[in-house]
Amino acid sequence: MQMMPQMGYDRAITVFSPDGRLFQVEYAREAVKRGTTAVGIKALDGVVLLVDKRLTSRLLEGGSVEKIFLIDEHIGAATSGLVADARMLIDRGRVEAQINKIVYDEAIDVQTLAKKICDFKQAYTQIGGLRPFGTALLIGGVYNGNNYLLETDPSGALLEYKATAIGSGRTIVTEMFEEKYDENIMLEDAILLGLEALYRVTEGKIGTTTVDAGIAELEKKEFRILSAGELEPYIKKVKERHEKAEGASEEGKEGKEK
Repeated sequence: MQMMPQMGYDRAITVFSPDGRLFQVEYAREAVKRGTTAVGIKALDGVVLLVDKRLTSRLLEGGSVEKIFLIDEHIGAATSGLVADARMLIDRGRVEAQINKIVYDEAIDVQTLAKKICDFKQAYTQIGGLRPFGTALLIGGVYNGNNYLLETDPSGALLEYKATAIGSGRTIVTEMFEEKYDENIMLEDAILLGLEALYRVTEGKIGTTTVDAGIAELEKKEFRILSAGELEPYIKKVKERHEKAEGASEEGKEGKEK
């Protein structure tokens, strides 16, 4: 029996190739890899999510590019990949949160919500005529005195992290977190660490119009998106650190030359 070429396994419907691959799912992951970098960090007193919005034109209104979303009062999500796909998943998550509140008269567990979104994503990898969602989500939240940071994959897989990133800068950010992340980090330092990571990925091109940030605070039991005014001091501090480091480096070079 003649084997079907690869092309036959990545058209219209998602089917397994002879070597066990799902090409449509792999292509969806590529869409995520090409997306802007989103960062998530778990701290002792909360969780922070940050996203590089990568404005492609100075004519764009930064506020119209939405990549961090509020799902429920205590849960938020950051996205990388196809934002339109992400909006559909966010809406699904919001519905699930409301259903849980109506049925059980309590807020939904962060892990339960993430699993429900992943189940929805997974269904799109096995139903004929549908394509997988070309987006990954970092879901951060607080529930029953615990912090959660979870990543959803286009395949529907779910992983929990202490600190991670999705999108084009994932490798750079992960290497940095391996070196600098501390489990005893507090929320304010986590915001600075996340901005430091985005500074490296964007080569210093961070600002209040190009970065969005959201925090889930353990004490307040809520997730909120930071305003430009709240974010500005943190961005300023990160930039000042780099300016000082670059200045010291230049002075060192001049000293060696003399």
